[in-house]
Amino acid sequence: MDKFRIEVIARTPNPQQVVWAAMHQDYCEDFIGDRGDRFPEEEKAGELIIRHLLSANRGHFGPLEHPQITLNVGYFPHSMMQQVRTHRVGVSFDVQSFRYTGQRIIDVVEGKRDIEDVFYLRPVGDYSDRQGKRYFYSPEQRNEDLNWCLNACKLYQKRIQEGLAEEHARSLIPFDARQHFVLSCNARSLMHLLDLRWKKDAQLEAQKFCELLYLRFEEWMPAVALWYKENRAQKARLSP
Repeated sequence: MDKFRIEVIARTPNPQQVVWAAMHQDYCEDFIGDRGDRFPEEEKAGELIIRHLLSANRGHFGPLEHPQITLNVGYFPHSMMQQVRTHRVGVSFDVQSFRYTGQRIIDVVEGKRDIEDVFYLRPVGDYSDRQGKRYFYSPEQRNEDLNWCLNACKLYQKRIQEGLAEEHARSLIPFDARQHFVLSCNARSLMHLLDLRWKKDAQLEAQKFCELLYLRFEEWMPAVALWYKENRAQKARLSP
């Protein structure tokens, strides 16, 4: 859907081994390195995590706090960023500021950027509101909304030329300007974020964010991600 992107900037290597080490130290009598214990291979570590930590919903998520991942999230609408940024437990955000990035608004007016690279509108199609009322977002409505975005850009440019500061003129920008951000979290917080925003009644764009986030999770911690998908995904179960 759309231009949405989530790319990895950095991540803990061998994250399932890291979780295994934390889990193993919890119940090991000795310092695990002194016993001559060999860390299992990454794939085997994932199997052991599932068997001894996560299966049967044991609920001991602490060892999952050790692996960290940092992601670059791009082209999502401001409203989705607000929803996700609300959940800051174990998650850090640095979000593109409209105070310093107003040139892209002017670029739309000057034909240097496509308007849909800067603003987000949902695709034409059938939707329903939170009360279940169905409606159709028509091509005519969407074209009117695109024109409204363009006119807002023109007014923004005019106010900037008249000397208004960017933080003043940005109040004229349509609400769902696209906003990029950097997100860092541990594996436990990542699952918690998925629990909160991959619900079937979550905002459409938040669900798409979670789909892309899950793909990065699956690449990074395949065994844990598969367990999550089979046991928790889209079930609104909040992690302990």
